[in-house]
Amino acid sequence: MEYTKLGNTGLDVSRICLGSMSFGDPDSWIHKWVLKEEESRTLIKRALELGINFFDTANVYSLGRSEEILGKALKDFAKRDEIVLATKVHQKMFTGPNGQGLSRKAIMTQIDQSLKRLGTDYVDLYIIHRWDYHTPIEETMEALHDVVKAGKARYIGASSMYTFQFQKANYIAEKNGWTKFVSMQNHLNLIYREEEREMLPYCTDQKIALTPYSPLASGRLIHEKTETTKRTTTDEILKSKYDETAEKDQAIIDRVFELAEKYETSRVNIALGWLLQKESVAAPVIGATKLSHVESAAAAVDFKLTLDDQTYLENPYVPHKIVGHF
Repeated sequence: MEYTKLGNTGLDVSRICLGSMSFGDPDSWIHKWVLKEEESRTLIKRALELGINFFDTANVYSLGRSEEILGKALKDFAKRDEIVLATKVHQKMFTGPNGQGLSRKAIMTQIDQSLKRLGTDYVDLYIIHRWDYHTPIEETMEALHDVVKAGKARYIGASSMYTFQFQKANYIAEKNGWTKFVSMQNHLNLIYREEEREMLPYCTDQKIALTPYSPLASGRLIHEKTETTKRTTTDEILKSKYDETAEKDQAIIDRVFELAEKYETSRVNIALGWLLQKESVAAPVIGATKLSHVESAAAAVDFKLTLDDQTYLENPYVPHKIVGHF
């Protein structure tokens, strides 16, 4: 496994981050394809064996159950100081007033609840899951700064928003002497490249780490059209992200398959290899429901594409509507 600094920090992270949305309780959440604890622990343990030290979850994943499973497994299988643990805040945790968002009340409440579920005194990276259109950004940034100063988080990051919003948040923090975001977890893969227009140049200029989610487009980049899984047949969010442009995206997917055959390698190596070679990408967040998913992602770190290969993969791309910012 290779390691890199998380943006303009001294924090060392593996080039692959294991996402934990697939760990939890399929009976109590919107995603029916997630794994229960025993299966989840097997994947977490294998990730550690492969040298992955970066793990990402969120309070909303299975309404806290993902944090519980991940926290317990890491406590059993690893030393806390050797891993980098991230969780997120924003999404709805309960119905009613103050059940979601980035108010001071929500952030202060949710960080404590996340730490309790994770079984740790701090997280290494505390991420705002989306932009809160109903809370002043000054309130959010000061609350996040106070979380860091209280020792409950080492760094803060953000996920999926417009570049002007991300830039504004960091400007407000810098203006007031508060903690700034060091990472952006955005939607980026070969069939969704809208982030290249503004977010990637901004993050590169500011030395902000990119930790993209859906690096394999939820499997669309590596699966045959006729291949189905429990996720592809039940995940409505996946369908909303990629079904509308499926016909246009197929030309890129075909080229992933073509290059995998040419180099006698996996399709994962081609799709992740393209992403890992992009400037500012520190660690794509990969989801896994099988051991092979973890192992193939870890192996992709060592695979390199030529510049011509990268261009060949990119050429068929057409503009897509924005997905993920809301």
